[in-house]
Amino acid sequence: MKYPFKILTTVTCLLTAIYTHGESVDITINKPRSNSTYMLDLMKLALSYSDKHYNYLETSETLTRSAQVEALRNGELTVMWGGTSDQMEQDFTPVRIDGYRGLMSLRFFIIREGEQHRFDSIYSANDLKQFKFGQGKTWQDGNILQQAGFKVVRTVKKEGLFHMLDGDRFDAFPRGATEAWEEVAKYKQLPLTVENKLVLSYTLPTYFFVNKNHPQLAAAIEQGLERAIADGQFDDYFYNNDRVREFLKRAQLDKRRVIKINNPFLPKATPLDRDELWLDLSELAEGAKNYGL
Repeated sequence: MKYPFKILTTVTCLLTAIYTHGESVDITINKPRSNSTYMLDLMKLALSYSDKHYNYLETSETLTRSAQVEALRNGELTVMWGGTSDQMEQDFTPVRIDGYRGLMSLRFFIIREGEQHRFDSIYSANDLKQFKFGQGKTWQDGNILQQAGFKVVRTVKKEGLFHMLDGDRFDAFPRGATEAWEEVAKYKQLPLTVENKLVLSYTLPTYFFVNKNHPQLAAAIEQGLERAIADGQFDDYFYNNDRVREFLKRAQLDKRRVIKINNPFLPKATPLDRDELWLDLSELAEGAKNYGL
């Protein structure tokens, strides 16, 4: 399947009017939603350390994840980003630095209003097994929850899960850090809220995946991210991102109990031994204070 592309913008990685220090490189990407440019802007930060100049082209419409994977495999996209898996790391070149520093490994529960008391006495994964959780039919999160022994109710369309929760089909809908509060606001006609004492944690990094015909681009992204971590620019970008800041203000991480479960689908090459690539809950809370949140 062919996807139409248009030029999004030309971004020069060096502030100069004439391209004298490096070649110009085209990068085709999926058109991001207006509130979801975090990973695109992070890639631009990483590539700002390069001596090349990058022209970003985007699809005319926002593609689903499965369509992005197909387009990346066919070479119609140069790079995409998303949760990792063995298949993704086999088919493409992964940049094994989590774009969210572990933030999206945290899940917060959307629940029905008036039911916070049901979660107040939860302290372990075994305690959580009394509940049923909503998930998309093909989501990796649902597979992780089921492998941990949780009861999972699935459906094809994400939008239906909010109405199913309201209709007592399950007890909670685990959502990513930057999603839970935004989605409660989006479905404000439904009596839903974000549970306020717990956070579920399982390692699920968000990587850049590059078509294998572009090894130099993959290397440039990786090297740029490494340099941004080393010189503090990654932290500055992360803690000054509007969505991250809003989440950290609302989440009250220092008041939550962390319940950790294993992700049996995590690729073996995940760099879990590199502490500088990951922020745990206490580090996130401390970083928020340091950045005035």
